[in-house]
Amino acid sequence: MSVLSRLFSRKDPRETARAAYDRIVVMGRDPFWYMDGQVEDSVDGRFEAVTMVLAAVLLRLEHDDADPQVRQFSVFLAELFVDDMDGQLRQNGVGDLVVGKHIGKMMSALGGRLGAYREALASGDQSRLGEALRRNLYRDAPVTDVAVAATADRLGALYAELRAKPAAAIMQGAF
Repeated sequence: MSVLSRLFSRKDPRETARAAYDRIVVMGRDPFWYMDGQVEDSVDGRFEAVTMVLAAVLLRLEHDDADPQVRQFSVFLAELFVDDMDGQLRQNGVGDLVVGKHIGKMMSALGGRLGAYREALASGDQSRLGEALRRNLYRDAPVTDVAVAATADRLGALYAELRAKPAAAIMQGAF
């Protein structure tokens, strides 16, 4: 938002999704993913872990996307993700001229993760989820089967927990 729009406009409506987005980031930074799950503790690894949790939340919200409020909330979550990633890139020294290109790649990655995790989580097949995690979260890096299984179990449990909650609770960050 520009300075003038901040001065003359109301509160940013995306802030209604802030509690849920902050919860997603906290969950994506859970040491479990990096220790037991062997996700690389790097900028890329943390991006993938946050993206994985965000994807699980967005996939849960898809079940209520006939509700315009839920649909708009999902858009706000994605926009907060873009703002966060933009800030992270700039903080890491990426220049203005290429930030947009990086953001485009990140949004493409999120879209790919949504597709891969949607099918795997819907199937309920942990080995299928493990394959999706190997390709996306781990980017085919060497990782033990035990770590992949632990991550698949944890992500599956998170998704089951999300499915059991009403959209209103998720929208308040209560998950």
